[in-house]
Amino acid sequence: MEDLFSADGRGSEYIDQAIALVMTYAPKVLLAIITLIIGMWLINRFVNVLDAKLGKKDPTLNKFLCGLTGAILKILLLISVASMVGIATTSFVAIIGAAGLAVGLALQGSLGNFAGGVLILLFKPFKVGDVIEAQGFLGSVREISILYTVVDTFDNRRVVIPNGQLSNSSLTNMSVYDTRRCDMTFGIGYNDDIDKAKSICKRLIEEDERALKDPEPLIVVGGLGDSSVDLTVRAWTKSGDLWPFYWDMQERVKKAFDAEGISIPFPQRDVHMYKTE
Repeated sequence: MEDLFSADGRGSEYIDQAIALVMTYAPKVLLAIITLIIGMWLINRFVNVLDAKLGKKDPTLNKFLCGLTGAILKILLLISVASMVGIATTSFVAIIGAAGLAVGLALQGSLGNFAGGVLILLFKPFKVGDVIEAQGFLGSVREISILYTVVDTFDNRRVVIPNGQLSNSSLTNMSVYDTRRCDMTFGIGYNDDIDKAKSICKRLIEEDERALKDPEPLIVVGGLGDSSVDLTVRAWTKSGDLWPFYWDMQERVKKAFDAEGISIPFPQRDVHMYKTE
């Protein structure tokens, strides 16, 4: 009987301790959960407002800054919730710091991409909507995120390029200026009239409204090839008209040369046969 009462005494003691723990930590846990839910809602709300404001002014900075702001605020919220439950904030921050160091060493490439994204946003070599050529791809910039830049190519492919590579290598931005120069080369035969061919090219350029008057077009003999006299033709257009103008000129020049009797030679070689006895 004494053992039974003794066991009952220890059982009631455990129950009292459990009730004390629940009374002590239950309000803190409940308050922490409420704080976490409300805090996440407020952070998402703030990020959405920031996204709406920046989306109109600077789409390039928008995604990057919203993602970074949301991540920082959520980390601060988790630290605050942990301190409310009773976890020592200093030790929690130390653990996060140590984990951050370990993750940083393991993800050096990702940190390089992050730094590259910051440099891109600071110096702005390109922005959302620009047409760039980088890392062997040509297309329109769709999005600049924290780690990567998304480019849509003109044959409807989506390319994801790490920001570290973009910030550490050369790229071509084709949307900086409103006008671009269209360079073309047309070969004519050595027996053809050079002045006549030049006048045909000049006439075709003047008839095309996409060709700008200033700067004036340039039509010169650019080289003497093995089988042709090469005419270098340079005309300025609006950036959006460059390739349509180039393609149309290729067809129109060919038709005009055919109509005027000017040949466009192809590579050929004369072979002389000698009979030896």
